[in-house]
Amino acid sequence: MNAAGKQGILIKRASSRKRSRDLLKTHLTPAGKRGGATCSQPCPAAGRPGSTMAAEFCSDSEDLFGDYDSLLEDSALLEKLDHAEQLDFTALRHKEPGEDVLTDSILDVLVDEDLHSSQRLFEDQVDRPPKKSRAQDGDRVLSPLGDAGDTRKRRSVADRMKRAMICNAAAPSSVSRGAKMKEAVVSEEISIAMRAMDTVCAETPDLGPFFGLPTRVKELMFKLRGIKDLYDWQQTCLNLDCVQRRKNLIYSLPTSGGKTLVAEILVLRELLCRRKDCLFILPYISLVQEKVRGLASFGLELDFLVEEYAGSKGRFPPVKRRNNRSVYIATIEKAHSLVNSLIETGRVEDLGLVVVDELHMLGDGSRGAIIEMTLAKVLFTSKSTQIIGMSATLGNIKDLQTFLRAENYTNDFRPVQLKEYVKLTDTIYEVDPTEEECFRFSRLLNFKYSSSMQKVDPDHIIALVTEVIPTHSCLVFCPTKKNCENVVGMICKYLKKEFLTFRQTEKAVLLCELKASGSGSACPVLRRTVPYGLAYHHSGLTSEERKLVEEAYSNGVLCLLTCTSTLAAGVNLPARRVILRSPYVAADFLRRSQYKQMVGRAGRAGIDAVGESVLILQDADRHAAKTLICAPMEKCYSNLLRDGARGLLSLILSLIGLNEALCTETSLKEEVQRCVDLLRDKDLVTETAQGQTLQVTKLGRATFKGCVDLTYSDLLYKDLSKGLEGLLLNSCLHLVYLVTPYDMITQCRPDWMVFFRQFTMLTDAEQKMSAAVGVPESFIARKAAGQTVRKPVNMEVVSRMYLALVLFTLLKETNLWSVSERFHLSRGFIQSLLGSSSAFCSCVLHFTEELEEFWPFRALLTELTRRLSYCVTAELIPLMEVAGVMESRAKQLYNAGYQTLTRLANADPALLSNAIENLFPKRAQQIVASAKMLLNEKAAALQEEVDELLMKP
Repeated sequence: MNAAGKQGILIKRASSRKRSRDLLKTHLTPAGKRGGATCSQPCPAAGRPGSTMAAEFCSDSEDLFGDYDSLLEDSALLEKLDHAEQLDFTALRHKEPGEDVLTDSILDVLVDEDLHSSQRLFEDQVDRPPKKSRAQDGDRVLSPLGDAGDTRKRRSVADRMKRAMICNAAAPSSVSRGAKMKEAVVSEEISIAMRAMDTVCAETPDLGPFFGLPTRVKELMFKLRGIKDLYDWQQTCLNLDCVQRRKNLIYSLPTSGGKTLVAEILVLRELLCRRKDCLFILPYISLVQEKVRGLASFGLELDFLVEEYAGSKGRFPPVKRRNNRSVYIATIEKAHSLVNSLIETGRVEDLGLVVVDELHMLGDGSRGAIIEMTLAKVLFTSKSTQIIGMSATLGNIKDLQTFLRAENYTNDFRPVQLKEYVKLTDTIYEVDPTEEECFRFSRLLNFKYSSSMQKVDPDHIIALVTEVIPTHSCLVFCPTKKNCENVVGMICKYLKKEFLTFRQTEKAVLLCELKASGSGSACPVLRRTVPYGLAYHHSGLTSEERKLVEEAYSNGVLCLLTCTSTLAAGVNLPARRVILRSPYVAADFLRRSQYKQMVGRAGRAGIDAVGESVLILQDADRHAAKTLICAPMEKCYSNLLRDGARGLLSLILSLIGLNEALCTETSLKEEVQRCVDLLRDKDLVTETAQGQTLQVTKLGRATFKGCVDLTYSDLLYKDLSKGLEGLLLNSCLHLVYLVTPYDMITQCRPDWMVFFRQFTMLTDAEQKMSAAVGVPESFIARKAAGQTVRKPVNMEVVSRMYLALVLFTLLKETNLWSVSERFHLSRGFIQSLLGSSSAFCSCVLHFTEELEEFWPFRALLTELTRRLSYCVTAELIPLMEVAGVMESRAKQLYNAGYQTLTRLANADPALLSNAIENLFPKRAQQIVASAKMLLNEKAAALQEEVDELLMKP
């Protein structure tokens, strides 16, 4: 009864493999859906690549019907169709003359009208050969009038249905069937993981193919990160019962143990399986930008948004998205503002997961207090938000567990073994806590020093570094920024000329990039050291220079960096050997946690079999170093009461402003009452008419919503009020002065000659504005001439005006190098000033939005925030918004034709890499991915606004 056989049609399968639906089912598939049915045609054993495979993708050429040819094989259905056809035709034979008759030609028309184009073509080829009669010998001929002489034949309805099915299977599609199958498998795995997470118990820790995530995530991990397998501790941690039950967790391991990957997998699981937003808190802007670039590619592939909250970037509250989930990558300060805005709008429950990197920073001054406030608010206002903290080993981890109501997982795993040494005179000792003195003799240095060389390098740094470079890498931590530059210059003087030939071409390219980043200027120290494969790294460099140096070191172009302790807490740059030039950071002796962070950079996973650290000591520091190396880790304490309880004051103000309940333990009652009285004195809070509760004043609300330090809130209000009286609008100097950060004043002393010279270049209106805020020309002239000033002047205002003049000059010229030379300030300090000013400008903008009297500032500060954030010409700003694109790269992109965000987002990474000089393919992929993510984020925000406007009331 096979119609295909009657017509002589050969149906050839593209793949011999037949797959039952049962193959796609796992032990997590609900029993009701698994069923007990088996294939009608068993699959050959050889056709299965593996019996344990849970799911399988197929290509476009593969037979997707498998065992589902049930319609063609079901003889009962075909018999019913033939029977119905016979009844129809019998009725037609007895029709009276004049009645409508369904002829074969009419049937053809009716059928053909609804046929797919590919099916119509198939009919033409098979059933309608040109110039040929439909009559065939041996075929049954049916006439509606029962006339045997009628040679026209009616094709069977069953034949037509079978042919239509075959054509549908062969019809081309705009979307490949392979892609559809992949999407179906991913969706199925996500739904399985979601069901499993709802019903998970301790006996079923395995949630799916990749820790509750689709197989696609594992493929992306390998494609984008090169990660094929997880370490044993990572698998154990992800399968912990507390993780499966979404309890809070603190896990601590040594530096470079792979802590971040676990957090990223948990973030992806929250985004994809639970469809909740996530907050990832990092300590520095550079780390935020690096994480944004790293997750952008995952976001594009898995359909979630990556939003940056650093500096002046970020919306408060964030855009509420109906279809997409977001991961917010934020600095400590921005994370606090974000959580405040979510609590205020009643959306904190949308936050499914909060991840805190470097959790031990809870004990680090004012920033630690901000972390503590952020986590306390999340704990108090949301019962469904999970908190994950990553940290190096802490001495009082139990206290943190109690605070966060968290479980703890600790492991001493390191991917590369670490050997710690100390050096005294010319002797190397291995660190051994079991020894009485903590040190065990290892070896003597084997390097001959001349008398002149001994005077220049009494600590034998050259001997230590030449044992490993240029074949391996080395980091030298120095106590000060100036010492970094001196040490790298000293090492260069005594290196052999062979160092110049090692990767000479790449080093020449690096020098060109450094020069381009400085608009034609390059640091003289780097010009001298880079040809030898050496460089320094500290905050005196611009962020672009630091990025270039970091990339060159990671790629092996540079083999040695001299750096300050901040490198250990920032971007991960491991080395074969780490040398600590001194056990001091500036004038302070090293803390145990700082030491562990520095030596933790020793050993590169997958490259080195062992990592080494060498601490250079003097005899006077031997006893202190013993305590440093063998003592337990420091304890982490709350900083809310530090500096006159500034943290507690800020916490109380924000809780009152957010209408959250305020209850305290007896031990804190007196301190809280003192803080409330102080807030009342500052006119930040007041009692209600009944005197039963507290409420924030307008100034108080502006202070906590603008995240303005309580120390400066009243001062800022006075400055803004005074500014309104005579705001200078034909120049931005007055506005720049108002947003110059108060906490930067102490970091710079005015150079009076430079100050006077720059002041005389201002217009009359600008000089009058300076005098109005308290810095007259006569005062600056007297200071420049070295004369005594009798009339008292507020030196904080003077220093703030000096910094405002630096920023004002930078905004006009946009050349950081020339401004650095003119004011005799380091490039890094000026860039730090610029970044702090843009962030503070954003805070002042939110401050003014809450106070009606400051309405003129809102539009002015919005544009100033944008200018301070990038400090480039207007046409480059859209490109500078892309994470990781600095000024020089933005200029290259603009000149190459990628002048808008849309063009960059739609660029081919391979073509982009070829078009832009010194842009590696991997870096090009990251830039394009970041641009696409930013474009998607903006488009989604606009779409949300449109949907809200069109929503029916």
